[in-house]
Amino acid sequence: MVVRLANFHFLAWLGFCLMVGFSARAAEPLGATNLWSFWFRSDIFADDAWSTPAVAPEGTIYVGAFSGRLNAIRPDGKEKWHFEAGNQIKSSPAIADDGTIYFGARDRQFYAVTSEGQLKWKFPTGAWVDSSAGIATDGTVYFGSWDKNFYALKPDGSLKWKFSVGGVVDSSPAIAADGTIYFGSHNKKFYALSPSGQPVWTFLTGAEITSSPAIGEDGSIYFTSTDGNLYRLKADGTEIWHSRVGGGGAGSPVLADNGNVAIGASNQSMILSPQGKILRTMPSPCWIDETPAVAQGTICFPAPWRQLWACDLNGNELWLAVATNNLTSSPVIGGDGIIYCSCGHLVEAFQAPVPLFPARSSWPMFRANARHTGRVGGG
Repeated sequence: MVVRLANFHFLAWLGFCLMVGFSARAAEPLGATNLWSFWFRSDIFADDAWSTPAVAPEGTIYVGAFSGRLNAIRPDGKEKWHFEAGNQIKSSPAIADDGTIYFGARDRQFYAVTSEGQLKWKFPTGAWVDSSAGIATDGTVYFGSWDKNFYALKPDGSLKWKFSVGGVVDSSPAIAADGTIYFGSHNKKFYALSPSGQPVWTFLTGAEITSSPAIGEDGSIYFTSTDGNLYRLKADGTEIWHSRVGGGGAGSPVLADNGNVAIGASNQSMILSPQGKILRTMPSPCWIDETPAVAQGTICFPAPWRQLWACDLNGNELWLAVATNNLTSSPVIGGDGIIYCSCGHLVEAFQAPVPLFPARSSWPMFRANARHTGRVGGG
């Protein structure tokens, strides 16, 4: 049944491509190489991953699965170790300077695990932790919870402070160069907090905020709301512009080398100018919740169900990767140019047909960098 459904989805996608004139993409001669596939545990039914992989400087890939298992994968695609949390993992892991891996789970716990797979500590919250962690330069770890609180923990796992939001926080925080922390909530508000946990300002949108913000070189903040708008704010909280991109998903913006903004919204991938003008839209066969990733001169767009396609900064297609299964996470680009993505029951590694080099922008991928520190300059 699973195989038949996957085949049906793929055939439906091909039909959609023909309908909208995307048949040229399927025939594109430049294709990425699938280096390996890492399958999650097979002793339970349908162990999927919505967690975006994080890549350590030495090449280990970390990713959570819905079974509650945190997987550590070697650069060759073999298992290094795994760690069992108490329930489903939807958040994406973040890797600290000392190699500690931070993540939240739906057992209401936030975890710190060593690079050898041993538990350092866990911190209880009152509800699910789907928010991915941000790691400040002093080692403070920030994250939100469905218990309607935003937390700051010291590196030893003790509480530094918590901030009552009054709404669910599954948006992942972004940390500016001056230490200001930005995040959104289901209460329709976007927050700026000081490193000491004091509110700096709030910005009200028309609906829930579930996506993660991006921070530009000038300190401006980009984020989406489920009201269908992409917002750009100054560091003082005043609006620069907003652009109607549609949809109400969790896709987050990223920034290209030339300042353009790339995002997946509703059922299309989009490129916008730094002034908020929509430059290019590219339709998708279904809803997009994943975030693009940027290398120098290249934007990698996830196009569910099974495609990851790359274009230049103007939206002209360069090459295509076809996954074994449906894409279920944002792509992440390692320092060696290898692209990793969760695809349902597995993680896949792709090598582009041309070399990929790290982007020069301040926020080129989900959680800012391959380690997912969620801060400017924290890669």
